[in-house]
Amino acid sequence: MDNFKEKVNEVIESKSNGGIGVVGALGIAFVILKLLGEITWSWWLVTLPFWGGFALVIGISIIAIFFVLLIDGIQAIFRKR
Repeated sequence: MDNFKEKVNEVIESKSNGGIGVVGALGIAFVILKLLGEITWSWWLVTLPFWGGFALVIGISIIAIFFVLLIDGIQAIFRKR
């Protein structure tokens, strides 16, 4: 049993990365360039890399709501028959 726990801990430690990632680094670079005046983009474009996770959650939620409404509509059609 102890060997199993050691293997699980090794897998967990090998999967975790402590870095910010490419998208985070890109976002920080954009903010720094904007503050230095090197780019003249609007702030929403500069912070766009930070919005990826939020956009993913919203997108999945919209798709899920669509399928729930679709299934509900199909069930309503079959109930009328």
